[in-house]
Amino acid sequence: MKFNKEEKILMMLYSPGTRTGLKEELLRMRGELGNRERRLRSLTDSVLKKLAQITDSEFDALPLYPDLEPEEGGEDGNQI
Repeated sequence: MKFNKEEKILMMLYSPGTRTGLKEELLRMRGELGNRERRLRSLTDSVLKKLAQITDSEFDALPLYPDLEPEEGGEDGNQI
């Protein structure tokens, strides 16, 4: 299952680390949306639909969080 960039960002923001937990958080957030937040509601619905179509193992394998480790031999050599 492919998630687009906006879907991945939404998932990063709301994921407690599990597929089930993410579904619960998205449903909770969706219930708080007002009538004017149609775009976010649509995005949330899309993510929920896709999450229902994948397994927990597939969710765990999703590259949601970027690797923030500094590369060796970086330009300025500063460490994070």
